[in-house]
Amino acid sequence: MRIAVDIGGTFTDLVAVDDDGRVFRSKALTTPDDLARGIDDCLKGANVEVAGTSFFVHGSTVTINAVLERKGARTGLITTKGFRDVYEIGRGNRPEGYNLFFKRPVPLVPRDLRLEVDERLYATGEILTPLDEQSAATTIGALKQAGVESVAVCFLHAYANAAHERRLGELLRQQFPEAYVSLSHEILREFREYERTSTTVLNSYVGPLVNRYLVSLEKMLGAAGFRGTFRVMQSNGGVMSAEMAKKMPVTMMESGPVAGVIAAAHLGELLGCRHIISFDMGGTTAKSSLIKDFHPEVTSSYYVGGYVTGHPMMLPVVDIVEVGNGGGSIAWIDPAGGLKVGPHSAGAAPGPACYGQRGVEPTVTDANLIAGRIDPEYFLGSGIRLQRDKAAEAITEKIGKPLGLSLEEAALGILTIANFNMSLSVRAVSVEKGYDPRDAGAFFRPRHADGRSQA
Repeated sequence: MRIAVDIGGTFTDLVAVDDDGRVFRSKALTTPDDLARGIDDCLKGANVEVAGTSFFVHGSTVTINAVLERKGARTGLITTKGFRDVYEIGRGNRPEGYNLFFKRPVPLVPRDLRLEVDERLYATGEILTPLDEQSAATTIGALKQAGVESVAVCFLHAYANAAHERRLGELLRQQFPEAYVSLSHEILREFREYERTSTTVLNSYVGPLVNRYLVSLEKMLGAAGFRGTFRVMQSNGGVMSAEMAKKMPVTMMESGPVAGVIAAAHLGELLGCRHIISFDMGGTTAKSSLIKDFHPEVTSSYYVGGYVTGHPMMLPVVDIVEVGNGGGSIAWIDPAGGLKVGPHSAGAAPGPACYGQRGVEPTVTDANLIAGRIDPEYFLGSGIRLQRDKAAEAITEKIGKPLGLSLEEAALGILTIANFNMSLSVRAVSVEKGYDPRDAGAFFRPRHADGRSQA
């Protein structure tokens, strides 16, 4: 038996296949309080035993969702004296030159948690100013007192000489052992201070969350008798051990969506579709990717949340554009009276109002139910009976009445905005890169020697 599981922001999905080619499937609500429990629910739903399983592979959108919704760990940043604001200044570019209301990305670490240490290296790696351990101890104490859960360390030119970062890592383990620590030379040993700092911060921001649920998952599998190989999907399309995932969770930022892109590329090859645009709408986010000549594109210049307002992550990633709109995305009204959808999501707990699990915010799923696009009697394999009255109440109270719209108008308005937001991801991987989306999905036709297509 081989098992593959994906944890999304709203649902957890499982597919398993045995040596006879029989396929088992199940779907369950994600359990945010203990993500491993959602996987256990899927195993029971598929009636699959892990005791005799030889291979278990796992993908997840937990990390990307935590960043997009800004629900990661309280993180501190330690850097070289004089460089605490590099992370916020970023690059001098202006992605939207004609947008009068453009705002730079809000750092995941606020300025009061970005602290400095006396040390300095030349770009060659030679030491200009030795690490001041008293300064380091004071900085560590300040972050500990501030109640951070995770610490990112990024010293200037540490890619050339990691001695100072290693020593600070030792001091952190001594003085602040309960903190999750990311050292930039262990995450990304390349120049470009802003991108290296951002990548290291992302690792620390999601580290505690990933570490907790992987430990819980390993315990659950061990208790069930699993003795096979356990692997976690990476954003580059490969797999890694659970121990590596705990140390470098930033490498699994797009692990769940990437698995879908690889599957789409394989399907395209089977069907003879040379160019494909894959689209994946989840509960929290929607993702698109361009597949050219049967192969997904891989990039090392990736922005979590998009190029305009996202956070750079300078690691190999299958090129995916993701927007914070999905089935659980919450519809809300901004101070100017405009209707917005996302990026915040109702998730699996409490979930959309129509789930009947104490959710009160109107979501895309609620709007789809009101529009008649979802069968309330058959949802999650009949595992949930959707409550139309709850959806109607949430949309009417939060959207319809404030905007003077009927229930149906409000629902269609939510869907129109959500669809437009999701279409931006398709545009970003096609038109904005100079590719005509009309060329995607066309079946490959063998050609004659003179180049004429065989009809």
